[in-house]
Amino acid sequence: MADDKDVLRDVWFGRIPTCFTLNPDEVTEREAEAYYLLLPRVSYLPVVTDKVKKHFQKVMRAEDVEEMWFEYEGTPLKWHYPIGVLFDLHASNTVLPWNITVHFKNFPDRDLLHCSSNSVVEAHFMSSIKEADALKHKSQVVNDMQKKDHKQLWMGLQNDKFDQFWAMNRKLMEYPTEDGGFRYIPFRIYQTLSDRPFIQKLFRPVSPEGNAHTLGDLLKEMYPDALTNDGEVKRYQILIHGIEPLLETPLQWLSEHLSHPDNFLHICVVPVPTD
Repeated sequence: MADDKDVLRDVWFGRIPTCFTLNPDEVTEREAEAYYLLLPRVSYLPVVTDKVKKHFQKVMRAEDVEEMWFEYEGTPLKWHYPIGVLFDLHASNTVLPWNITVHFKNFPDRDLLHCSSNSVVEAHFMSSIKEADALKHKSQVVNDMQKKDHKQLWMGLQNDKFDQFWAMNRKLMEYPTEDGGFRYIPFRIYQTLSDRPFIQKLFRPVSPEGNAHTLGDLLKEMYPDALTNDGEVKRYQILIHGIEPLLETPLQWLSEHLSHPDNFLHICVVPVPTD
């Protein structure tokens, strides 16, 4: 068994090779070459795409540049979802690199939130951390932190500093031994084929009888269709950070080790590829 700290490190340093191309409808003064980048799974598109913006703006006139947004095969990509979640949800069975189209016009207000600066991402990120801590510790840990501690979490993510982030995030992952886990597990279950953004309800890591709940227990209660019954052909992949954890994995362990930096366990349910 790998050391658990290695798991945290592997999750943090997960990367997706990505090719950004400019939407052909954009007005350019000369041909825009594609731009390649290794995207960190645990970050957010606006935080890591400054270079992409600068690259394409070189071939455009200032008056043709509005708010930048991204799309994959016709689907606008929600910047407030972690990059790894976007990939697992929309592109997990495609050949790499991930081909993302860049737009500077016709912002899809109905599909995407506006993001004028990284401070908008920071506010979203911190509100997720606070929501997760309300579920885990009745907000006691995050409320005991100082403003500089909150800043350390954000700066650790923004600057890709694993040790800086985890020195503070460690506190959010602690719980009294006698409790056997957090009060509730912060999780979101995303489905490709659904109009609702995600499933998020209260779920405890330990049953009333004192048994550890597993990933399978969570899905059985929240989204039973995702599971394969005996004798059935497997219809869905259950992805966390691009891997399919065993359904017998204890939820508490997953929450401590495979949560995104926002402290939520992001679970993607995607159809098994048919080809």
